[in-house]
Amino acid sequence: MQAFLDFFTGTLNTVAWMYILLPCVAVGGIWFTIRNKGLQFTKLGLSLKNVFGGLKTKNGSKGSVSPFQALTTALAATVGTGNIIGTSQAIAMGGYGAIFWLWIAALLGMIIKYSEVTLSVHYRERNKQGDWVGGPMFYIVKGMGKAWKWLAILFAAFAGLAAFGIGNLSQANSITGSFNNALTAFIPSMADHSGIVSLVIGIVLAVLTAIALFGGIKRIGKVTEAVVPFMSAFYIIFTLIVIGFNIGNIGEAFKLIFIGAFTPKAVLGAASGIALKEALVWGLRRSAFSNEAGLGSAAIAHAATNETEPVKQGLYGIFEVFADTLVICTLTGLAIIISGIDISFGVKPGSELITGAFATVFGTKFASLFVAIALMFFAYSTILGWSLYGARCAEYLFGIKASKVYQVLFIIMIIVGATTSLDIVWNVADTLNGLMAIPNFIALFALSGVVAKLTKDYFAKQKTLQK
Repeated sequence: MQAFLDFFTGTLNTVAWMYILLPCVAVGGIWFTIRNKGLQFTKLGLSLKNVFGGLKTKNGSKGSVSPFQALTTALAATVGTGNIIGTSQAIAMGGYGAIFWLWIAALLGMIIKYSEVTLSVHYRERNKQGDWVGGPMFYIVKGMGKAWKWLAILFAAFAGLAAFGIGNLSQANSITGSFNNALTAFIPSMADHSGIVSLVIGIVLAVLTAIALFGGIKRIGKVTEAVVPFMSAFYIIFTLIVIGFNIGNIGEAFKLIFIGAFTPKAVLGAASGIALKEALVWGLRRSAFSNEAGLGSAAIAHAATNETEPVKQGLYGIFEVFADTLVICTLTGLAIIISGIDISFGVKPGSELITGAFATVFGTKFASLFVAIALMFFAYSTILGWSLYGARCAEYLFGIKASKVYQVLFIIMIIVGATTSLDIVWNVADTLNGLMAIPNFIALFALSGVVAKLTKDYFAKQKTLQK
């Protein structure tokens, strides 16, 4: 069993991420950018306009959510520990230059996410309950043909299993870990009661998730619509305060990023062991891990929109990557670098780097408490987003009744994650995330012409209407 786990989290993980996913993000991102004439750049303003205009949009009709709620549900799954811990790991394992490659991956990821969302809305369908359902498993079969159903089944299986790891167990564990650290900072004796605290937090999380999850897509949409903007705004404000207090170091921070992107050893020294390969790989890897562009997961949430124009909803996908990576991850990275805290390069950190950065301005106790609260909101929203993804995958594989069984099991596993040390779960989930991308990218490349045609037709129609 151990030998299999080592293979699954080692060799297979490396193959899935380094030799398949990352090249697909690079090649696919460039190819989709060319085919759609740099849409993520030329229409970024329109994307922002649609999103902020969508704040006033009413709830979706029966079986659907508003375009903005579909966006926040997708963001709920992506804006999370990947932004805090993932960015910290990118810097620690790839050096300061990893942030530059994180940006490059995000710019390419914007058009990839646009393609996923556009295809998802174009090929979606109603289930027996009247809800809109879609995602890679649907655009694989309906776009490529029934002969490719095995590929759709493969995606749904990988995604359904990954939801338990990256979207459940590891998130619950992150919440309890950060809260126990914060409590210990204020009351050292609480370290002896961490097990009880973890159990209580796990039960509360499970109850809150059940309330949202059993209310269906519309309730999940309402919760994420309230939670995601709130938590993102507060986190952004506090990172900006840290950056503002250290604004004199901003030039040096960008210098470290740009030089480190191509010559890490010139910044960190040869003894760090970090070369260009590590900077590039960890930047690309943690970008994909954060915004999920290429994984196909967010397309499941966007399929529930009441928006009828696939391209218009696709523009929300562009904003999703922009907000998640180019804003939140960038601010996290800058706060860490600009604060001047010590970084143990080559060692994977948890939340201690961003906590240390906040502590330089707010003090250790407040920083620990704020990061714990931020992680709670981030991780809880991720649990909600992935609960939807996993349930939809179970429904696709085994029918609508199976999704209810999946939901109950998903809620139970939250308590398990909150009370158990799960280092191996992160590695298993990481591999499953990489494997998800394989069937998704096969479909994206095969259907890139469909996306290009939908895009061309939509904007030609808009140009005609404006005359």
